[in-house]
Order: sequence, then C-alpha cells, then structure tokens
Amino acid sequence: MIPGGGQPNMQQLLQQAQKMQQDLAAAQEELARTEVEGQAGGGLVKATVTGSGELRALVIDPKAVDPEDTETLADLVVAAVQAANENAQALQQQKLGPLAQGLGGGSGIPGLPF
Repeated sequence: MIPGGGQPNMQQLLQQAQKMQQDLAAAQEELARTEVEGQAGGGLVKATVTGSGELRALVIDPKAVDPEDTETLADLVVAAVQAANENAQALQQQKLGPLAQGLGGGSGIPGLPF
C-alpha cells in the first residue's frame, strides 16, 4: 500500500527492479568465480566446483587408487562431487536468496536454482 493512497511511482519501481536485476547478475557472476570444495573418504577424493556448480578440479589421493577395486574409487568421486555441489547450492542460497526474496519470494522465478 502506498502511504496517503497515491499511485506508485512507476519510474521508481522500474529503477528498483533494474537495480535488483543488476544485483542478481553481479551475484551470479560472483558465484561463477567462487570455488567451493567437497570431499569424500576422509579427504582421499576432493572435488572443486564453482558456486554455480561447474566442476573445476578433482584431486585423488594415490591411497584411494586400488586397481582391484575401481568401484569404491568411483563411489568416492561421485560422493565428493555431490558434496561440492551441495556446498555450491548452499552458497547460491546465501548469495541469491536475499535477492530472490526481493523479487517476490524466490520460488517460480525462471533461472534460479531454488
């Protein structure tokens, strides 16, 4: 409700929407540059992803490599990548959540991961 019963200032609303859009774009760019890590097997396998979920690095400790048991290594890799992606999603919520709230609650906004 506008105090005094007046009409909303459309120019002001458009400026606010444009600023929120710019803030959202800046936060998404920051997420794309920020790296987070996940690990499995007590650190035997470490995965690094960007805040937007792009896999950037995978480090496997030689102790995790057993030619007779590649299934366990594969499981560790999957677990490390999943952990890194969970950390990336938490970072997305932290960075984009407040902006999404300002855009109407965050649910149902195309392109947002939450």
